[in-house]
Amino acid sequence: MEEKKKMSLVERWLYRVEVVGNKLPDPVTLFLIIIGIILIASYVLAGMGFSVVNPATNETIKAVNLLSMESLQKMLIGVVGNFQGFPPLGLVLVTMIGVGVAERTGLMEAAMKYSIAKIPPAYVTLLIVFIGVNSNMAADAGFIVLPPLAASIYMALGRNPLAGLFTAYAAVAGAFHANIIVNMTDVLETSFTIPAAQLVMPSYVSSPAMNFYFIAVSMVILVIAAYFISTKIIEPRLGNFAASDDLLKEHAVAATDDPAVVKKELKGLLWAGISVVIFIAVLVALSIGPDAFLRDPKTGSLLSSKAPLMAGLVPIVLTAFLIPGIIYGLITGSIRSDRDVVKMMTETMSGMGGYIVLAFVAAQFLAYFKWSNMGLIIAIEGANTLKESGFVGIGLVIAFIILAGFINLFIGSASAKWAIMAPVFVPMLLLLGYDPALTQMAYRIGDSITNPISPLFPYFPICIAFAQRYMPKVGMGTVIANMLPFSIVFGILWTILLVIFIVMNLPLGPDGFIYLGTH
Repeated sequence: MEEKKKMSLVERWLYRVEVVGNKLPDPVTLFLIIIGIILIASYVLAGMGFSVVNPATNETIKAVNLLSMESLQKMLIGVVGNFQGFPPLGLVLVTMIGVGVAERTGLMEAAMKYSIAKIPPAYVTLLIVFIGVNSNMAADAGFIVLPPLAASIYMALGRNPLAGLFTAYAAVAGAFHANIIVNMTDVLETSFTIPAAQLVMPSYVSSPAMNFYFIAVSMVILVIAAYFISTKIIEPRLGNFAASDDLLKEHAVAATDDPAVVKKELKGLLWAGISVVIFIAVLVALSIGPDAFLRDPKTGSLLSSKAPLMAGLVPIVLTAFLIPGIIYGLITGSIRSDRDVVKMMTETMSGMGGYIVLAFVAAQFLAYFKWSNMGLIIAIEGANTLKESGFVGIGLVIAFIILAGFINLFIGSASAKWAIMAPVFVPMLLLLGYDPALTQMAYRIGDSITNPISPLFPYFPICIAFAQRYMPKVGMGTVIANMLPFSIVFGILWTILLVIFIVMNLPLGPDGFIYLGTH
């Protein structure tokens, strides 16, 4: 009781969120319950003849009854396809094959032992959040690679691995639209913004760099914010971590000072590092020139979704871990034959069993939610409500951020939401004198800040699965309670920053401004 009295107001609030959240059923069971709710809601809405008009296509979107014979047949036939088509499934499993070999050969532990483990703890956290915030330059790979890696680093340093895991996930998910370079996300979203602006201003032109100045400043602010949230709130509230013997054996960093062992480890690290440099050099060579192997054959872009560099990012990441892992293992003796490599891959996959079960159920839910059209209906109705609300000026921009964040709880795909919202809000704010670059940036803020706390976000089950490797009883409550501080602080700081840009009329990028006529 004495301990509870010493809790701050924030700590008590997060504690209640965690307790209530963890009283919910197992995440697998919870998704099954939500599926039941979706089935009933679709039946009611379809019976009412509920429909909306999609502003992007002028198509009438009707609520679909998932309990009709046709829908039930579709659900029965689609079970396997839904699972196979679950976006993060292949990405996670393929990536983890390479990461698993790098872990089990001892490469990751040795790298931490001779580098990161010697860095002051504060700088380790800062490095993790910096990489996390900027990881969207590698598309979605950051969601899979960084959180488990951060957990291993924290555990090797004697810190709570869940603090590393949650910090990394929050940085990747919550600051998804902050970065130091223009990347594929910028290209994808401007492909909706510019045509939406041209609906009312055919002469409007811009580029994917329209938000670059703002997202670069955002990166600095959110990295600093994530660092303080992690070190001042998340890590203290999680406390010390008591690992099981098996977990310690899996993650322990070799503490031997045997000169022969140290020499072998350093030699392995040297050649593993050389292999990484050679691999990067090969990637660069394959990217040079207009007809380069890794460029989009039609546009010549390296950042388009059809460019082999982006479309093939998963096997590239797999190879980036697998090659140095195998080289390190051969030099240190942890790999003696091909059988050892296969065994390491098999052990890695066996540890992903819980995630695979969760992904199976989550895949069915996302498919049914999409088939019912409820996500589209929520998005379009929300957009219409805000459009008719009477908000103007900065108040309208803030309300738009909140709306985008709310809709993001139900539709995880940034491009899917923007395809619906851009034709409504880009022309709407343009007619009020605001540049489309401002509308797009406001949307991107809302689209990022609720990622960490949305159970419907495709990578949320991954975070739970990774957390359960360290603490099997971790539930949605634990994850959400530790994500909320990041979401709230990111939302407040990011919105304030945008208001400052608006008030001071600062350019958002080389081709992006606050008001029209500034071009």
